[in-house]
Amino acid sequence: MAARILGKGQQVPKPDLPAHPFGTEPRASRERYLELHRAAQSVAYPEIDAVEEKLGFAIDRPWMEELALHTQVVVKESSLNYNHGRLLYAALRRYLAGHDGSHVVIFETGTARGFSALCMACALQDAAVPGYIVTVDMLPHERPILWNCIDDHEGPKTRQQLLSAYPELLSRIVFLQGRSDEAVATIGLLRVNFAFLDATHSEVDVRREFEFVSARQRKGDVVILDDVTPAAFPGVVAAVEAIEAGDDYAVERIVASEQRGYAIAKHR
Repeated sequence: MAARILGKGQQVPKPDLPAHPFGTEPRASRERYLELHRAAQSVAYPEIDAVEEKLGFAIDRPWMEELALHTQVVVKESSLNYNHGRLLYAALRRYLAGHDGSHVVIFETGTARGFSALCMACALQDAAVPGYIVTVDMLPHERPILWNCIDDHEGPKTRQQLLSAYPELLSRIVFLQGRSDEAVATIGLLRVNFAFLDATHSEVDVRREFEFVSARQRKGDVVILDDVTPAAFPGVVAAVEAIEAGDDYAVERIVASEQRGYAIAKHR
């Protein structure tokens, strides 16, 4: 499938990354990762609850929490918040409920460990709609590394191995390694029904990614932008303001916490 997406003889240039982008030793004990997970689960997000109620769909929470333990529970300075998984699932299921049942193409920038791509693949599967996800990130998919997650205590893994418990969902995802600006200049997608933009967070890059997607969308198609948070990511906010100033998309902003905001842009 990747060959069809990129075209004959094309490939996204591989980034020049450190051999061990997250280090050569686990960053925390197993128990510490479990403590972080328990703490993250204990936080309520009524804004996301309201979105799920409004859209009429909600991801299976135990399923999502198990996936999050291996892909979202990491050691970092800011608080853990992986409710974009809930938002993506609900928004995509709502989109698919009004879709004609034809093949759906989803584009994502910022794969990381694969959490959001798996949540969207789950929505496709639950809706029984044919389609696939093309996701791009600087991190390698088939090179064993430590990921700053609980699985690091089992030794280096590829992303494919990290997500090996979800073979049916993985069959719906095309993982590409590279910079988002190089990817949008190379990928040969003709249509993007739904997109999630969560890569480098500069205004230039977000606007470039959005322009790539919007040129391939029609009325009713959707783009979700992560980290629409003024204090932390002013470049993302500026890009969203530019989208709001245009006539092609209706934009809804959602504030989950002081550290995390989102925008849902729907093509008019």
